[in-house]
Amino acid sequence: MPKRGAKPRRHASGLWEVRVYVVEDGKRVRRSFYGKTAKEAQAKAAEYQVKHRLGLIPKRDPRTFAEFAQAWLERKARVRGPTTIRAYERELRYLLPTLGNKRLQDIVPSDIRAALDALARKGLSPRSLRKVLERARAVFREALALELVARDPTAAVRVEVPSRPPVGRALEPHEVEALLRAFDAWPTWEVGMALRLCLALGLRAGEALALRWEDVDLEAGVLHVRRAWTAMGGRGVLTEPKTPSSRRSIPIPHATLARLRARYQELLELGIPPEELRLAWVFPGRTGGPLNPHTLGHALRKMTTRLGLPPIRVHDLRHTYGSLLLANGAPLELVAERMGHANPSITLGIYRHLLAHERAAWVVDPEELTSRPRGQA
Repeated sequence: MPKRGAKPRRHASGLWEVRVYVVEDGKRVRRSFYGKTAKEAQAKAAEYQVKHRLGLIPKRDPRTFAEFAQAWLERKARVRGPTTIRAYERELRYLLPTLGNKRLQDIVPSDIRAALDALARKGLSPRSLRKVLERARAVFREALALELVARDPTAAVRVEVPSRPPVGRALEPHEVEALLRAFDAWPTWEVGMALRLCLALGLRAGEALALRWEDVDLEAGVLHVRRAWTAMGGRGVLTEPKTPSSRRSIPIPHATLARLRARYQELLELGIPPEELRLAWVFPGRTGGPLNPHTLGHALRKMTTRLGLPPIRVHDLRHTYGSLLLANGAPLELVAERMGHANPSITLGIYRHLLAHERAAWVVDPEELTSRPRGQA
């Protein structure tokens, strides 16, 4: 209970107020608690004093939500790629007009709800609202872990979104065959081969475009992923791979390796010195760097249109690689390693798309089951 002398009194607002004094950072400070009744105000004051004695009250921190979120972003930038950080910045920016100037420790669940409702009224989609909430939740979870806030104000807030089928898909065998032929027939070798690598090795588009010939061990038949070529501000930028696990070495399938060896030999025959060729881009663009990051997507759309196939994203080629490995019995840990995932559960959750012919193979005939002699499996 509040210590002696902390009696309820009427505040100018009409509420009951209870004042208690505690020591913070060596200084005696006053805290006021309000309620519609004297009993409610006393209960709040008593709860606060118990938490203070147990060390459960965070020390007062003057930082605003905007200041703490910026520090959080800077920490994430050390371990996340620039594309991911740009997405984080965009999502948090939506909250700054309503929460940016509020002190982090003063934000309550109703503030989060009000901010999301304001964004919804401005036309932000439910899926974007969910992303905004996820980002705010990540910020407050770190503040909670650092004992800067007593609770996460986003924990009780929800955003309902309509269900929809997953965007990514694995290609069917006839689609893979048609695309492989289209890759070989494409007039620009660089574009066709870069798309082939996305399908045959599960590379992300940026990982394929950022390859130098020194990353391709043509003798051992191994490709090393060391960097990425990412679209940023309308131009390509070299970055670190998406995650530390994205740095990986992948065996090159025989047919793809033969094409790479043939191309390398062609370049040598053109008179390019081997020491210069090693540092050259495998898929050079017109400006001295790799191909434009959007080139592969444009080319793939043209290919699928000509072939009469449903729309296919470049990333679907990577989906297909992971799904085909799993469908053919590759261990989950191996697939996760080839895909560059830190956790095999990511591989299983995202890239396990059963192919149509595989689904059709799982048929149970009840007549067959009931006609078996008892005791037979």
